[in-house]
Amino acid sequence: MNTTTARWFAFLESNTTGTGRQFCAAARARGMRPVLLTRDPDRYPYVVEDAVDTLVLDTADLAAVVEACGGLAEGSGLVGIASSSEYFVADAARAAAQLGLPAADGDAIARCRAKDLQRAALSAQGVPVPAWRAVGDVVAAVRAAQDIGHPVVLKPVSGSGSNGVRLCRDRVETEDWARRLLGRATDERGNTVPSLILVEAAVDGPEFSVETFDGDVVTVVAKHTGPAPHFVETGHDIPAPVDPGTVAELADTALRALKALGLGWGAAHTEIRRSAAGPGVIEANPRLAGGMIPVAVHAATGTDLVDAVIARAAGQDPAPAGGAGPRAAAHAAVRFVMAEDEGRVRAVTGVEDAAAAPGVLVATPGTAAGRQVRITHSFQDRLGCVVATGADTAQAGSRAESAARLIRIELEEPGTPAEGNGGR
Repeated sequence: MNTTTARWFAFLESNTTGTGRQFCAAARARGMRPVLLTRDPDRYPYVVEDAVDTLVLDTADLAAVVEACGGLAEGSGLVGIASSSEYFVADAARAAAQLGLPAADGDAIARCRAKDLQRAALSAQGVPVPAWRAVGDVVAAVRAAQDIGHPVVLKPVSGSGSNGVRLCRDRVETEDWARRLLGRATDERGNTVPSLILVEAAVDGPEFSVETFDGDVVTVVAKHTGPAPHFVETGHDIPAPVDPGTVAELADTALRALKALGLGWGAAHTEIRRSAAGPGVIEANPRLAGGMIPVAVHAATGTDLVDAVIARAAGQDPAPAGGAGPRAAAHAAVRFVMAEDEGRVRAVTGVEDAAAAPGVLVATPGTAAGRQVRITHSFQDRLGCVVATGADTAQAGSRAESAARLIRIELEEPGTPAEGNGGR
């Protein structure tokens, strides 16, 4: 393929780890030329490594994004616009719609991304959610926590990757964390954040995610999270090792949530906790899952969700879904190498050994020599990732865990970080 004459596929920013790189590869595989619209190309090392074209602009300015994409359309031609970043999916859809390209409902996505509006919409339609309250000051946060009953979970109304999410077990913790969250002017991307946070009841029970595409359930995923008071995801099992009745219950809850939110076009990732009272929606995300879940889904089911997202946004037919192909392994697992100390990375070793371990499909570092490691109690604490397959969930998980232990992150001056620096 001559990439200089191929039509453009524009990506509005990207996630810095996981599938961002694969989005560009999928566009190329379909004969398109990926271009990344970004404020800071240096955030994305794969751009240089994979020779991805870039346009530098203020990606928070929708008018500037539409103008840039319009210029691409007038040149070689523009096939589609998408984003693998939680923060830009709404504007990617809005820009595509303004240019007459295939797109989801950008306004519905924006409402979904505002956690208070999402909670209100789900509650109004009878979709089960934890008791909640949106508040704009510390006093109101403490009052809401007392009304709901401790423990509670505090989180920003906008955000991603567990940034700023914390379990608060009493008044002191609630007051302290509310003050920290409400004192932030910007998020980790530098975007202005609203002076509003969510206080919600803590739900005790296993966590799952339901992966859907165009309103159809692809699979149900079991999640592993780190210790309280934070909720950082440390791994995933695909499919979730639960009985068919539970799968049906979780799937039905997710589909009800998407209908209530006006979603269903393209990919969605709905997170659910199942307590003794039944399933409750923690969050519906109007985008493809992160955390290398799509890679594991492809391995376990044969369904390539990354390719499906690109195809949908380009107005093309996705590859046939299924699990009978030679690549489908029936069971897959993701495990992350988690940061244990702070400091500058001296070396990353063991990646090749991890990649060569039994059943491993992907072993990749999430950091490199010279970079600074900080404990943020968010997805940024994941310094490496392994995806493995197995005859069953237990074997896939064991293989991924064993391989992940082979990846070593050596720090120049490691030191135990202070508690409470989440959301940086």
